[in-house]
Amino acid sequence: MTSIETPLPRLRNRFEPRIGESGLLRGAGTLLVCVAGVLGLATAIECHAGALHGDAHAPVTPSIAYGAVLWLSWALIGQLLWRASRRWPVVLSLSWKAIVLQVVIAAMIATIHLFALQSTVTLILRLWPGMAEVGYDSLRFFNIGRFSLDLLLYAILWTAGVMVSMQLSAQKDALHTLELRQQLSEAHLRALQMQLEPHFLFNTLNAITTLVDLGRNAEASETLAHLNFILKATLARARPEKVPLATELEIVENYLAIEQLRYADRLRVEIKIDPQALPGLVPCFLLQPIIENAIRHGISHMDEHGLIVTTVERNADRLCLCVRDNGPGLQLLAQPGHGIGLKNTRERLAHFYPSCFDMRVNHPASGGFEVSISIPYEHALG
Repeated sequence: MTSIETPLPRLRNRFEPRIGESGLLRGAGTLLVCVAGVLGLATAIECHAGALHGDAHAPVTPSIAYGAVLWLSWALIGQLLWRASRRWPVVLSLSWKAIVLQVVIAAMIATIHLFALQSTVTLILRLWPGMAEVGYDSLRFFNIGRFSLDLLLYAILWTAGVMVSMQLSAQKDALHTLELRQQLSEAHLRALQMQLEPHFLFNTLNAITTLVDLGRNAEASETLAHLNFILKATLARARPEKVPLATELEIVENYLAIEQLRYADRLRVEIKIDPQALPGLVPCFLLQPIIENAIRHGISHMDEHGLIVTTVERNADRLCLCVRDNGPGLQLLAQPGHGIGLKNTRERLAHFYPSCFDMRVNHPASGGFEVSISIPYEHALG
């Protein structure tokens, strides 16, 4: 038997490759350097153009040095701020303690930055004395205007860091929550299937024991062969999965072969399948519990002429499945355990097709019990 595994997608794979902290740091650092580089170049061009008005032979190097110190230092400050926040999260947190701390840090950084600018101008005048004639000797950075501007630039840089940090934290929390929900959903689905399959296994083993006690060894051997097929189909799955309808029908046929050995002439089965529906995917063990429910609570209470009709049709982009029996019908509702199989089936469908399935339980006027299911049609690969 060939089955096509379509396991539930792992959320980590869906979101991979995720941007880790190191990747985010590199990306943010590159962006900062690029922005600072553009601003530094623009400042250098403006300074050199002004210098040319005073001295047609003014060198370009001093303007480049000034622009680099003015703006690239902010890229370095941004990098240090981000790295510090990874070690001490309070650096980019929104709290009074963090804000007071940042005011102190901003004042220190502004002072250091202005000192670096003043030292750069002093060095430029020492290396290129002629630059004094074009205005470099008049540059003074330790004043309230330049100090306020540096505080503002640091505030903008810190605010951007807070926003990025909050976004990253929110994404991590959302991903963690989704992973926990999927793990819970998969565990729930496993529990539902474990309720279904052992129940059928125990019933079949009891039937085989009865056949052996009655000396019907050939029928017991045939029943074991059918059970072996079903167990292989079950154990071949690493996790609950969808299988092609043709594979599901093989399981159903083997199951019905076991039940017909038990009920003989009391059970008649009709299976009507639309050929266009055969490649469609369905959750494994979707039909078997419904048919078992019909036999256990319907046909088993009849002395003769038990009938189960199973139909599967493809209707455009929908796959419609129906199981109907001619048993006691409404009397089934009073039987203990009757609703477990149907409840489990509904919950499995809700797992695989959230808000995209329809499952109805009907009581035809002619009697009996009917379960109809409509799910999206998915074509099996291969």
